Amino acid sequence: MSLPWITRADRLDILPTYVFARLDELKSGAREKGIDLIDLGMGNPDGPPPQPVIDSAIAALAQYNSHGYPPFEGTTSFRKSITKWYQRCYRVDLDPNNEVLPLLGSKEGLTHLALAYINPGDLVLVPSPAYPPHFRGPLIAGARIYPLLLKAEDNWLIDLGAIPEKIAKEAKILYFNYPSNPTTATAPKEFFEEIVAFAQHYEIMLVHDLCYAELAFDGYQPTSLLEIPKAKKISVEFHTLSKTYNMAGWRVGFVVGNADIIQGLRTLKTNLDYGIFTVIQRAAETALELPDSYVKQVQERYSLRRDFFIAGLAKLGWQVPPSRATMYLWIPCPPSSPTSTSFAMDVLQTTGVVVTPGNAFGEGGEGYVRVSLIADCDRLQEALNRLDESGIRYA
Repeated sequence: MSLPWITRADRLDILPTYVFARLDELKSGAREKGIDLIDLGMGNPDGPPPQPVIDSAIAALAQYNSHGYPPFEGTTSFRKSITKWYQRCYRVDLDPNNEVLPLLGSKEGLTHLALAYINPGDLVLVPSPAYPPHFRGPLIAGARIYPLLLKAEDNWLIDLGAIPEKIAKEAKILYFNYPSNPTTATAPKEFFEEIVAFAQHYEIMLVHDLCYAELAFDGYQPTSLLEIPKAKKISVEFHTLSKTYNMAGWRVGFVVGNADIIQGLRTLKTNLDYGIFTVIQRAAETALELPDSYVKQVQERYSLRRDFFIAGLAKLGWQVPPSRATMYLWIPCPPSSPTSTSFAMDVLQTTGVVVTPGNAFGEGGEGYVRVSLIADCDRLQEALNRLDESGIRYA
C-alpha cells in the first residue's frame, strides 16, 4: 500500500516509460499465453562471447587476487589494452593513465556523465531520434533539451546550420552517435571535422557514442571523433563490448578522450560504484586483443542477415536501403499506421514478432520501427513468413 507522504522525486516524473521495460512486460504476457516470440526488439546479440573471452574469465576466476575491489579507474592492463585497440583501429594515441576510463557499460557512463557536467537548467543539444540515454541522462540531471530533428532526406545527419545562433551560444553539451542507433546512419569524416569546428566556435562539449564502430559493412570504416585534430580538447568518446563481442550481460565498456572531462566522470563514479569486476576486465582485455579475423566474422554475420531480411521485406512492399553499419534496420511504418507504437504493438499481437517503435528514440523517430538483426536467417525467415501470413505489408 502506497502512502501519500512518500513521494518520488520530480525527476522521475519527467521520464517517459523506458520502451524496453514496457516491451518486456508485453513479451512476458505473450509468453504466458504460449506465443512463440521472435524478439527483434532490443539490441541484445545472440550467442555467447568468443571462447577465448570465456576461457580468460574462467582463468581469472581461479586466481585468488581477482575477487577484491578493483581500482576505481580500472586495472592498468585493461586501460592499456584500450589504448592499444584505439591505436590499432584509428591511429589515435591515448594516455592510459588519464585519458581512459572503464565503465559498467556505455549506458552507465553516458548517463553519469550528464550528472557530472549538467546543472539544472543547462541547455543540451541531442539529436532526435537518438539512443535514449543521450537524452534521458541529461533529463535526469535537470537539463533543458534542444532536440536536433534528423531527417531521412538529410541521410539522418545533424544539420549544424539549422541550429539557431542563440541556441548554439547557450548550449553546454552536444551528444551524437555515428554509426547511429537507431537510424543506422553513417557520417563522413568531413562531418566530424565540421562538428568539431562548430563546437570549438561555440565552446560546446562533444559527447560521441561510437558503440557500433566494428559492425561496419561493404568496406566502410567508421570515423572516431578523436581522429579529428583538436577534438580531444573538447570531447569524449564512448564504446562498449556488448555488441561486437556478445558481452551485453557482462556490463563492460569505456570512455576515452579529454582527461579533465574523464576526471569529472571518475570523481562522480567513485561516489556511486566500485568499478568493474576484475574478472570481467581481464576477459574484456582478451576481447580487444582478438585478431581482426574475428571482427570480420561478426561483420559477415550481420551483413548476411541484413541482406536476407531486406530482400524478404522487399517482397512485402518495403524498400529499405542497405545499412552500412550497426546491427539494425530502420524501417518505415506503413502509411496506414497512426503511430510507430501502434504498428509495433499490432505486429507483436498479430505475429509474435517484437520490433521497437521509433518514437521510443524521440519525436524524430516517429513513423519508423527498429529491427535488431539478432537472430539467424531461419528465424528471420519465420518472422517474414508471419508478417506475410498476417497481411502486414508496406502499403
